Amino acid sequence: MPDQSVQCVALRALLGQQKVLLPDNTAYTTSLSSYFSQQEAAVQPACIVLPQTSLDVSEAVISLQKPENGQRCPFAIRSGGHTAWAGAANIADGVVIDLRNLNTIELSPDQSTVSVGVGASWDMVYALLDPLGLSVNGGRAAGVGVGGLCLGGGISYFSPRYGWTCDTVTNYQIVLADGSLVNANAQSNPDLFRALKGGNNNFGIVTQIELITFAQGDIWAATMYNDLSIVDDIIAEFVKINSPTAYDEYASLITSFGYSQARNMMVISSNLEYTKPVENPPVFEDYLALPSMMSTSQITNMTNLAFATQALQPNGARSLSLVTTLLSTAPVIKAAYEAWKSSVPSIKNIPNIVFALALEPLPPIFYSRHASSNSMGLDDRADSLIVALISATWITPDDDALVGTTAHSLLNSINAAARQLGGLDPYVYLNYAGQNQDPIESYGHKSVRQLQKVRERVDPTLVFTQQVPGGYKIPSS
Repeated sequence: MPDQSVQCVALRALLGQQKVLLPDNTAYTTSLSSYFSQQEAAVQPACIVLPQTSLDVSEAVISLQKPENGQRCPFAIRSGGHTAWAGAANIADGVVIDLRNLNTIELSPDQSTVSVGVGASWDMVYALLDPLGLSVNGGRAAGVGVGGLCLGGGISYFSPRYGWTCDTVTNYQIVLADGSLVNANAQSNPDLFRALKGGNNNFGIVTQIELITFAQGDIWAATMYNDLSIVDDIIAEFVKINSPTAYDEYASLITSFGYSQARNMMVISSNLEYTKPVENPPVFEDYLALPSMMSTSQITNMTNLAFATQALQPNGARSLSLVTTLLSTAPVIKAAYEAWKSSVPSIKNIPNIVFALALEPLPPIFYSRHASSNSMGLDDRADSLIVALISATWITPDDDALVGTTAHSLLNSINAAARQLGGLDPYVYLNYAGQNQDPIESYGHKSVRQLQKVRERVDPTLVFTQQVPGGYKIPSS
């Protein structure tokens, strides 16, 4: 019997058969099929642990460190399972700790904070808070897990007002390598508190997260589709909105250059949000005045908008993402656009592919707001930046190599052009990163050294570095 099978038997004896799923169990198959991407759903672990409590997580972590034949069992940690690459939150022949049953949501008596189990998804949080006229600085799509987003940064429609999602966390409850359950906040384990804000899964298994709440009513949301012929006008409006000094903190924008094989077309699409119930807000007036192929708008709440966003990126396709950070200038954006447009012929005949370059404003009002209290290393920046996401979805594994080669070539082209224009920032946003990107190293030497020190303190035997190959690791030197 392989070591991992022995470990699964031990876990069943420890936690009970209902909490440890083997491959012959239909719930095992259901768990795998709920991953966002085909690549993750195809990975076959030896067993899946379904903890019901933080104590279950603690007992599993301790058990998984007991060596069989001199080796510790590798394992993976899953919250929402939204990261696309195979092995991010799954593991072949190892053990998956699937945290989705840790999904309780509890509002504090004074309604100033909400405690959320990491297995919850953001739509569940909004469904509780919307009727109360409250919200959190959370994820934009239904189905995205609370845990992963809060450990990698987190971009929200409310980020210009509140910063990264992790900046609005007031407490992380975390199981450490020794099995202890501790709180990390401004008073208790403050070094770990800061490290978790961008530090991913390197320190333990977070089981519960407390976030600040704020008064929030309905918001305005619009979608625009524009012809490529007005790309220069779109870019000019994007740069104007993404002002380093006059950004409207209620405005949110994603502008994408996209190709759809099924429709045989390239198009510019923009998602515009304003976190007040204001129709056609002035900040977007010139943007909305541009000639469009189609546009829609509505006043809605976060729950409905989260489900609408999820519908645009359904589970079950093959998926890839790569990311870079650019200076928000028209020449840099135009160069990125030209690189994307030049790459489309390489993949245009892949059945059902959608191949896009999405641009998201990262103004100082967003990233500088709490830069000294997270681990992402952006406290020395002053310019308006752009998170530039290369994404692809397609259907068949036969096309993986071509999609991967094209996407990586595009990333290299964008980075080279931006570097030549003096417009490339080293920061790599962890929650959009590809498998072979190194977001934590991009935080810079000072931040990496702080993360190393925290890891040395809370995980001296490197359980979450060596036994958990998924996620993104702190550089060793």
